[in-house]
Amino acid sequence: MLHHKLIAGEIPGTYLVTELINEEDLLTIANQIARQKLAKGVAITDQHLAQQALQTLLQSREHEVFAMLFLDNQHRILGYEELFRGTLSSASVYPREVVKRALALNAAALMLVHNHPSGYPEPSRADIEITLRLQDALALVDIRILDHLVVGTEGVVSLAERRAGSHFVNEI
Repeated sequence: MLHHKLIAGEIPGTYLVTELINEEDLLTIANQIARQKLAKGVAITDQHLAQQALQTLLQSREHEVFAMLFLDNQHRILGYEELFRGTLSSASVYPREVVKRALALNAAALMLVHNHPSGYPEPSRADIEITLRLQDALALVDIRILDHLVVGTEGVVSLAERRAGSHFVNEI
């Protein structure tokens, strides 16, 4: 359910504000819309729409969060989960836990995403290394990583688009 101060507009994807709203209301509304775009069963057909929704959810966090979008073999969402929470500058990511959760959801593919609280989305060497470690671990159980997004208030960087690793393939 969307915020109580909104009603659906005549054109799909538009809304009318019924009362004055403050910044907190705007952020709440943006997060609710982003979560709807990442709801179970929604097919990821546009990589940039997924990036926008994920950026909305994570860009304003004060600590690093490492999350995953679990997908079936048709790239329909099985779930979005924030698996690891870290500090201002890092989050520990455990491949074993990622593999366990992906298998529990019967995922065929994943989109990884984490935020940089600094706002600057440039991937670090550690970001690239954990992507490759997760890719190797997940490959053992036939689960693909479609992308790893680094988000910040200044934008989104797709490691798949950057071809971060020698085996990394952009499949979206």
